[in-house]
Amino acid sequence: MNKKSRICIIDDDPICVFTTKIMLEVSKIYSDIQVFNSGKEAFDVLSTKSDDELPGIIILDINMPIWDGWDFLDEIVKSPLAGETKIYVVSSSNDPEDILKAKSYPMVVDFVLKPIDIQKIISSHQQY
Repeated sequence: MNKKSRICIIDDDPICVFTTKIMLEVSKIYSDIQVFNSGKEAFDVLSTKSDDELPGIIILDINMPIWDGWDFLDEIVKSPLAGETKIYVVSSSNDPEDILKAKSYPMVVDFVLKPIDIQKIISSHQQY
């Protein structure tokens, strides 16, 4: 299984996770969909994986308990996880400061407002 077939959702909102996961499953592009409820949980698991075991895309919510999306991004840039994985930061807020901050991280491809536009994620998958 290659990176292109793996995607990770990091979000504590069960409705958002459910709908995103269903849309991804329907697309039949991703054979491995991982879900984490906090940035800390995701980082702890992903940091134990080798580069070829990491997801190609991460859908990352900003507002979560324990570690939010910013905490996750701050740690991932200091780790080998920052390699080729593309990250979509998602939020229900369209605060211009959040958008600028998200795009300042090199691995962040885009800032996406909830509800998530899965077509944007799929088109990214097709570009690499």
